[in-house]
Amino acid sequence: MKNRYLLPLLLIIAGCSSELPENELRPSSYPLVTIDPYTNAWSPADHLYDSATEHWTGKPFPLLGVVTVDGVDYRFMGVDSLYNQAATQLSAEVQAMNTYYSFAAGPIELSARFTAPLFMEDLDLLSRPVNYMSFSISSTDGAAHEVSILVGESPLWCVDSPEEPVWRNSYEKNGLSYQLVGTEQQNVLGKKGDDVRINWGYAYLTAPTSWNKADFRDYLAFRRDFGKVSEAADMVMVGYDDIYSIDYFGTWLRPWWNRDSFSSIEKQFEAASTDYQALLSCSEEFDKTLRKEAIKRGGVHYADLCAVAYRQAVTAHKLVQSPSGEVLWFSKENNSNGSIGTVDVTYPSAPLFLKYNPELAKGLLNHIFEYSESGRWTKPFPAHDVGTYPIANGQTYPYDMPVEEAGNMLILTGAVAILGGDRDYAAKHWETLSTWAEYLSQFGYNPDNQLCTDDFAGRLAHNVNLSAKAILALAAYGKTALLLGYKDIAKKYLAMAKDMAEKWQEEAFEEDHYLLTFDSPGTWSQKYNLAWDKVLNLNIFPDSVRKTELSYYLKVQNEYGLPLDSRKEYTKIDWILWSASMAKDPETFEALVEPVWRFENETPDRVPMGDWVWTDKPKWQAMKARSVVGGLFMPLL
Repeated sequence: MKNRYLLPLLLIIAGCSSELPENELRPSSYPLVTIDPYTNAWSPADHLYDSATEHWTGKPFPLLGVVTVDGVDYRFMGVDSLYNQAATQLSAEVQAMNTYYSFAAGPIELSARFTAPLFMEDLDLLSRPVNYMSFSISSTDGAAHEVSILVGESPLWCVDSPEEPVWRNSYEKNGLSYQLVGTEQQNVLGKKGDDVRINWGYAYLTAPTSWNKADFRDYLAFRRDFGKVSEAADMVMVGYDDIYSIDYFGTWLRPWWNRDSFSSIEKQFEAASTDYQALLSCSEEFDKTLRKEAIKRGGVHYADLCAVAYRQAVTAHKLVQSPSGEVLWFSKENNSNGSIGTVDVTYPSAPLFLKYNPELAKGLLNHIFEYSESGRWTKPFPAHDVGTYPIANGQTYPYDMPVEEAGNMLILTGAVAILGGDRDYAAKHWETLSTWAEYLSQFGYNPDNQLCTDDFAGRLAHNVNLSAKAILALAAYGKTALLLGYKDIAKKYLAMAKDMAEKWQEEAFEEDHYLLTFDSPGTWSQKYNLAWDKVLNLNIFPDSVRKTELSYYLKVQNEYGLPLDSRKEYTKIDWILWSASMAKDPETFEALVEPVWRFENETPDRVPMGDWVWTDKPKWQAMKARSVVGGLFMPLL
């Protein structure tokens, strides 16, 4: 394996030596295994042994862990009637790539660590379908004790419904012990939708041969007998071979790690085993680096939120290669309608990928360009999506969002050029971008009755925030044209954006804020789209606009956050962070972020971080486990 990720990360280590405050946020659900939209496991409880682990959809996705000390069994993960006695959880902490637990089990302390090495600069590693579960024990009384650990994974990891019959196997190869399970039918790419789990391919539990296969009910299970020890450590690996990942306009695409069909799941596990110690070290240093940067930008509680959002945002995607060799970084619109490659889901998630690897930001856009440029999509604005996950054969959402999606694509392509330095990408798609820019020049300023990314709120005409998006999209197009040397085009569209922005300020202003719609006095809304004006250094709207809006937000926010607008008390947490990113002073930033932290810490709804929530009570409304929490990284741009 080419360890491209190790050198830059090891260079970072020097800046991470100082101790940082722990993440004291109690997340609504703890990430344990995070591989892709199908293979992920979460603990929805304060203690790892309080409930069964779950798939993001809420269906059982059981993992089991039991430590035996001097003949006494202590369950530390999951639930099972054979193991009634639980260890005592001492701590739990989530960082970007790692979740840590510690337990007291009689006279020993057990540490359990769940690691997903999601380093975005190395696509081979990012797509490797393997996570680690690491365990270490230490005596607390100074004496040696007989210790063993049992780890199990349920066959439910490979089925959509529990009634599906499964096939099992186990074997050893090159120093690793494998156990696997898959459905008997293997209907590859045979299901699509939202509340759906994969039922093709094979779930794996893999361990060094120091672990022994354990017969425990119908679980895949290993037991590690340490003997009489005062200290010991070992690990097991969880993985999934999905064989084929995406149906892309009739072509079945393998996962990125096996895009040329030259690899195998065994090679992936062998590489993961070889890289284990280095990846644990590098993932820990990545966590520290991100935490240090986030604290500097927005305080400890902002850093806490970034840590919880990171794996969720990444694992809601699948990485594949297009038939023409392009990166395709497909989102699944979890807990909504299951769309694949949704443009207005890409838009809020993009800050995370622009920060860590602009190639992935392009991977969020490539399928939309392909859809238009192939002639399959013929409208003068972008599609909403390219299908229903994992079938990407054309838009399945029944409604268009013309201004929304055109604005999204122009802004994000501009971001790739301006922030990512890739002018060639925009040049390659210039004709398509120009079509969309022309559409916005005609229909963007005062949008007619249509949906925007906040489609759950219904259609809205004369949407002021959507207008701001169109204005900034035209400015991004103009600035990109300038980078490409198209001076006349740049002059035209930058001037157009400036003129529209001046008109916007006059027509949308009301006393001490800007309206929800141009024709609705007494209303307001978050103008989160304005964040791009400074991120891309467009300078279309004066600072006074952002200052006015932020001052107003502090007057109308509730205990658990700033509402989306004046119509309801609900909000989107990604947009709050975009709004907060416009604050020039830390006091305003933290005042907007603190209620979001409080919501996540107190909500009784134990689901992977929800993004559509109420602000007057700590209740989740809908939309969990979604990629849009990548938007929490907007302040770091």
